[in-house]
Amino acid sequence: MENTKIPRSILTLILSVSLLNLLIYLLTTALTSYGMFRDEFYYMACANRLDIGYVDHPPFSILVLAIWKTLFGDSLFAIRMISALVSSVSVFIIGLLTVRLGGKIPAVIISTLTYMLSPIFLGMNTIYSMNTFDFLFWISSAYIFLRLIQTENKKLWIMLGVVIGLGVLNKTSMFWLSAGVLAGTIFTPLRKDLKTKYPYIAAIIALIIFSPYIIWNITHDFAHLEFMRNAATRKYGGLTPISFMLDQILILNPISILIWLPGIIFFFFNKNGKQFRALGFIWLTTFLILLINGHSKGEYIAAAYQIIFAGGAVMIEKWSSAPKQAWLKYALILPVIVSGIILVPFARPLLSPEKFLEHQSAIGLKPPSSEGHETELPQFYSDMFGWEDLAKNVSKVYQSLPDEDKIHTVVYCSNYGRAGAVEYYSKKYPLPQVVCPHNNYWYWSSDSGESNGLDESPGSTNIRTVIIIGGGIEDHFKLFERIEVAGVYKTKYAMSYENNLTIFIGRGLKVPLEEIMRSNKVFI
Repeated sequence: MENTKIPRSILTLILSVSLLNLLIYLLTTALTSYGMFRDEFYYMACANRLDIGYVDHPPFSILVLAIWKTLFGDSLFAIRMISALVSSVSVFIIGLLTVRLGGKIPAVIISTLTYMLSPIFLGMNTIYSMNTFDFLFWISSAYIFLRLIQTENKKLWIMLGVVIGLGVLNKTSMFWLSAGVLAGTIFTPLRKDLKTKYPYIAAIIALIIFSPYIIWNITHDFAHLEFMRNAATRKYGGLTPISFMLDQILILNPISILIWLPGIIFFFFNKNGKQFRALGFIWLTTFLILLINGHSKGEYIAAAYQIIFAGGAVMIEKWSSAPKQAWLKYALILPVIVSGIILVPFARPLLSPEKFLEHQSAIGLKPPSSEGHETELPQFYSDMFGWEDLAKNVSKVYQSLPDEDKIHTVVYCSNYGRAGAVEYYSKKYPLPQVVCPHNNYWYWSSDSGESNGLDESPGSTNIRTVIIIGGGIEDHFKLFERIEVAGVYKTKYAMSYENNLTIFIGRGLKVPLEEIMRSNKVFI
């Protein structure tokens, strides 16, 4: 049974690295950010309509955002401050996990810096999303699981159940971690705990915490399952097991294989690391589930690599413990740091778009779009451009309408990025209410006025004019008696399908707006 205290010097180091991550994050957010990411607009729209579930995600991250923006506002810096704080806590726990696995100062430096400089962690922690919390819940669960192995304190199962419950209430991918915990328990000496009540209590606690989202899905025709099916077959239908494995190498920083490969060795082949093999099963089980799925994105397994980084750092430290091999730890970590710094501009905005394109050209690396669309900038960055310009253009069209028409006007947006941006900037520009068939907007636009925060249902007969963003005029003539081209929206650096959009004014609906919404419904 192990219950040793971590030396103060190492705790100070871990805290210092975590604060460094926080400082870097806050400075880059304040000084070099491009703009709000499309999903952030949607998350704020969700936070304005609190519920126990949404089509594409459980409610935890939305509840946090709702509370936070009530206290601190919804500016870009304000909402991304959450990611800065949460990601720094994740760095701290990675440091703690490394020490509990037997690492000392060199191992802590290796594991935390490898994490901080990995493109996937930099990118996902750049914006506000459930992914930032996902990393935290994975590494927190891993740390509790490790302490359970080391101390044999059965009551830690209860704490693990709470964290996993909150984790799945944030993102359902935590079920993969749960499968890993189960496999690690069954296939290691920890299986003796299955003869006690505590693992089952933990499972019940996690299920109770997650139950609101189960209830939401039951009352909404299992919308999340429909969303996942559509994503797998349509949005990510072109992904293969080969692309899944190659993507992991790229998003983690190709050179970081020098760290995570020793991590796999540590948990499964090293005599000292084998005692923690149950922890390694979290990564292994997740890897196998996603590989067998056949259409998984490499980023889905990213949170599990925090564990492998920690194990790899300890393994490298042990290899370099002999005086004549002390050079080894430097030989492995220095290339990771250098390559990580070179790749940082691809994951976190540090350069102007023009300078970034020069940097991208200089090193000959153009990341592909994860959804198969051509773009000058990486898709992650392109989705940060043009939204306010879009809102301003729609506002100009709206203001051109006669006053008696404005109160009977809505703007139709085909995706939640456009809808969320128009809603967000309605505080700055005169804009009509939004209808949209994409994900949870479909419910908000189809339900009663009370559900979507409007005085009237968008589908009511009082709607006489619809401002339409994009699409073809021939298609619009099928739905309206009269269609007028009101303008063309153009911007720079946005995704191709979010640029050069014609803005139409449609009058005289041939079919009820509710019917249009039903036929255009898209959960993806």
